[in-house]
Amino acid sequence: MRRILKGDNLPILRGLEDGIADLVYLDPPFNTGKTQARVRTKTTLDPEGERVGFTGARYTNKVVGCSGFADSFDDYLGFLGPRLEELRRVLTPTGSLFVHLDANEVHYVKVFLDGLFGRDCFHNEIVWAYDYGARSKKRWSAKHDSILWYTRDPKRYHFDFEAMDRIPYMAPKLVSQEKAERGKTPTDVWWHTIVAPQGKERTGYPTQKPLGVLERIVKVHSRDGDLVLDPFAGSGTTGEAAAKHGRHFLLIDSAADAVDVMRKRLEPYAPTVLDGDTVGPAAS
Repeated sequence: MRRILKGDNLPILRGLEDGIADLVYLDPPFNTGKTQARVRTKTTLDPEGERVGFTGARYTNKVVGCSGFADSFDDYLGFLGPRLEELRRVLTPTGSLFVHLDANEVHYVKVFLDGLFGRDCFHNEIVWAYDYGARSKKRWSAKHDSILWYTRDPKRYHFDFEAMDRIPYMAPKLVSQEKAERGKTPTDVWWHTIVAPQGKERTGYPTQKPLGVLERIVKVHSRDGDLVLDPFAGSGTTGEAAAKHGRHFLLIDSAADAVDVMRKRLEPYAPTVLDGDTVGPAAS
């Protein structure tokens, strides 16, 4: 299955069968109180353009689109809680759930998930640390997100240690040459750059997450042929990570611009794009 469903994820999730997803990753709105938006532009050579390049050539920037969403909730758990309940239901008995948030709501969501799954089903709070963007002069600059990992069963779940990517030692001279060449396995703190503003990976979606972060989750926590579900799919990073490593994917998003971004990005994997309001249980 390689599907993209357009629509509100709650009724779509309620229409899915029990226990179909081996891995669930969600990057929901963070409740920042802001409108998350990104304007997409196209730069072209123009003798009359206002921008001047290093060689003296002039360019014009033309707005070709805008994507975004309002990220503000009076009752955040009232919004996210019912969706988390459905996501637990659609997990397989050995499935894993990853919830990607920042400091605004992660502590409240963790308490909710402890009650939903059971505290013994909590395994890690993974810290994704990055170093890019403006610095605050009034507090320590926030440069990390948190990713909570829960499983349906605290003892039966998939964790492929050998599938971990290796990273360089910070002090390679303190270990043997063999170890230095092999690299070390990551801890629960993941240093990974954000998606470069002008990089090839950038889709223009405002809250796009790096492919490398999703690939790490997909490789370690799912098997070839497993189904990976993302109910807030946005730019489709989860789908690309899944497809690259031989997994199926089911992506859901209510925004037409997000679906358009995913359709284009995942075109090499020939996804089926459907209106989630008309799919019902057939989505599974």
